[in-house]
Amino acid sequence: MFRLAPYDMGLMASTSAHRIAVIGGDGIGPEVITQALKVVRAAGVSLDTTDFDLGGARYLRDGEILSDAVLDQLRSFDAILLGAVGTPDVPPGVIERGLLLKMRFELDLYINQRPFIGTAPGHTQPHDFICIRENTEGPYVGEGGVLRKGTPHEVATQGSVNTRMGVERCIRYAFELAAKRERRHVTLVHKTNVLTFAGNLWERAFNEVAAEYPQVGTAYNHADAACIYFVQDPHRYDVIVTDNLFGDILTDLGGAVSGGIGLASSANLNPARTGPSMFEPVHGSAPDIEELVKPTQPQPSCRLL
Repeated sequence: MFRLAPYDMGLMASTSAHRIAVIGGDGIGPEVITQALKVVRAAGVSLDTTDFDLGGARYLRDGEILSDAVLDQLRSFDAILLGAVGTPDVPPGVIERGLLLKMRFELDLYINQRPFIGTAPGHTQPHDFICIRENTEGPYVGEGGVLRKGTPHEVATQGSVNTRMGVERCIRYAFELAAKRERRHVTLVHKTNVLTFAGNLWERAFNEVAAEYPQVGTAYNHADAACIYFVQDPHRYDVIVTDNLFGDILTDLGGAVSGGIGLASSANLNPARTGPSMFEPVHGSAPDIEELVKPTQPQPSCRLL
């Protein structure tokens, strides 16, 4: 049993200075974070910030991605605010796994919460839903390998790791969140018809947790159907809960139908508060259009902080 209330994402209630680790990163990241911090401070929140030089540019300079020593420093902060990381000169996966995923795994940021409010193209009424994505399991743990690489007989495997503990605590968080919202509804998104092992675990855990929340309505959508509904009927959703990979895909689409990926925000949460949570935008560092982007508005992730 995991009875964890939804993470209270709000610095407004406290009058003491909050210690925030700031990772500006690459491309437009530092500029976006500068604007975000201005807004938070203008709202009356006292911040004690410490900058960390991490990202693609730092890696190219001296090979540092996220050492254990720096990670230990990050553990002492109240929260982490991240801009955007990645440069074209760094191979894909180096920064993603070495920095972003390492923080998520090592700090146990097992909830990825992404709110979507907007009016989708072709619609006249705004939608308001939240996607809860399991953030520390699934295909992203790195289970797998390659045999006979570079030969005609090459074999590559990539496993999806799903534990009962990890699945249930994510689902329970979604139900706790939905119980406090007006519509009180949770939709499970997966591919139970094909991914029968992992899907069955998610489905059983979902149904068992749902029985403890009779006041919360439920539904199930296959991941491909959910993509259609995000575009055609986003108003059907209140709270969505899903695994790491499906959540990664769906939340980009959620941003696209809610005003654009540049407006999408992301909270990587440790509801148990055994370490700091990390807040980041969904957009990238935009190296191809950096000169055209003028981030005079703050990234909405600062609102989740």
